Amino acid sequence: MWMAGDGKALTGLWFERQRFAPAPASAGDAPVRWLPVFDETCRWLECYFGGYMPDFTPPLAPRGTPFRLAVWEILQEIPYGATMTYGEIAARLAADRGRDRMSAQAVGGAVGHNPIAIIVPCHRVIGADGSLTGYAAGLDRKEWLLHWESENHFS
Repeated sequence: MWMAGDGKALTGLWFERQRFAPAPASAGDAPVRWLPVFDETCRWLECYFGGYMPDFTPPLAPRGTPFRLAVWEILQEIPYGATMTYGEIAARLAADRGRDRMSAQAVGGAVGHNPIAIIVPCHRVIGADGSLTGYAAGLDRKEWLLHWESENHFS
């Protein structure tokens, strides 16, 4: 995984070879600065992969359209080990905006472009039939993360 930050908050956390991720800095690029938020992010990931529900969240500042930001906020409310469908997220957004409906496909696009993997848990979003549809980091990782959360009974 690799991270990006704006000096105060985490702006990106991606798996290697994840779709829609910007290219990581190469050896010929300007030097990469280690930021304090990266220490917090590493602590969060150590808790998570250690089988414990982190009791904190590093400062986050994902960049996106207002629609994508609204979707990513909802993702952060999905409990560990739980899932939500694209349609459920669309219905919630529609209700929040006083609309009759919203496109689950548009929600899928926003979920797929989530720049902060795991901490903004897009892996917890599934298809209406319960299938593991799409994951920019690969369905094998999505399946593993969901299994990890259910096995560790994060609470």
